[in-house]
Amino acid sequence: MAIRFDNRVAIVTGAGTGLGRSHALGLAARGAKVVVNDLGVSTDGQGASSEAAQTVAEEIRAAGGEAMAHGADVSDEPGVADMVARAMENWGRIDIVVNNAGILRDKTFAKMDMADFRKVVDVHLIGSATVTHACWPIMRAQGYGRIVLTSSASGLYGNFGQSNYGAAKAAMMGLMNVLHLEGARDNIRVNTLAPTAATRMTEDLLPPEAVELLAPETITPGLLYLVSEDAPSRVILGAGAGSFAQTRVYETRGITLSAGDNTPETVAARFTEITEEADQEILTDAFSQTRKYAQNAAKARGLKLDWGS
Repeated sequence: MAIRFDNRVAIVTGAGTGLGRSHALGLAARGAKVVVNDLGVSTDGQGASSEAAQTVAEEIRAAGGEAMAHGADVSDEPGVADMVARAMENWGRIDIVVNNAGILRDKTFAKMDMADFRKVVDVHLIGSATVTHACWPIMRAQGYGRIVLTSSASGLYGNFGQSNYGAAKAAMMGLMNVLHLEGARDNIRVNTLAPTAATRMTEDLLPPEAVELLAPETITPGLLYLVSEDAPSRVILGAGAGSFAQTRVYETRGITLSAGDNTPETVAARFTEITEEADQEILTDAFSQTRKYAQNAAKARGLKLDWGS
């Protein structure tokens, strides 16, 4: 069955260029009404212009779709509130939020000003939280919501010179995990896209032959699935050049030390056992880890814990 978004309303941030533009056009092509958000800044967050967002909105309308442009800074609560209010005035609901807006201010950590660290975290993390928070009560009330946060391999795996960007992008996983749990009752599904694409932020770093392969349009099909009616939830989807893969966090089985052996020397001596990958598992929430450790300790002492229902 074809994935469609008829009668759905989507907000896509950073939609004036690159990935955001591709996502906005993809949603509109399949029937969504789209709020094209873009502050129109440079890659490092300087300046502002509504031209890019307006151009994409006009492109959607010219193709027969419905769209409105909005230039809110995603980290500015009043501006985001105005964007959400205008979307509600026009269409009466918000079904999809694609948090894509971002900037880069790359430097090694030793040379980085903390102002640049804060600014990148502010746009990526606080911006994503601000837009999502403004739409959250609407989605809860209507019993439907699809949210995507945008991470990066720089956050999941690290990248030299991007401590600010990497920290912000790694935070998306934690935000997703909690919102997935809190939104499940109201049919709000929350996922994370971890794309690698040739955009204005990355194309100068790539060999020319890779630019075409890593076009944003090769990633958008994955995004469209993550915000669809039958979307999963709590998935980190890696995407690039038509390749898609899931990133997962595992915890090893580990060991349990008795009080007399619970020393740093024992941890060091048995570190190979601690990191053994056999029987590793995915934990579903923070309490799963607490329960695992307490049960291990109780078993070692011949005790039985009653967790109730």
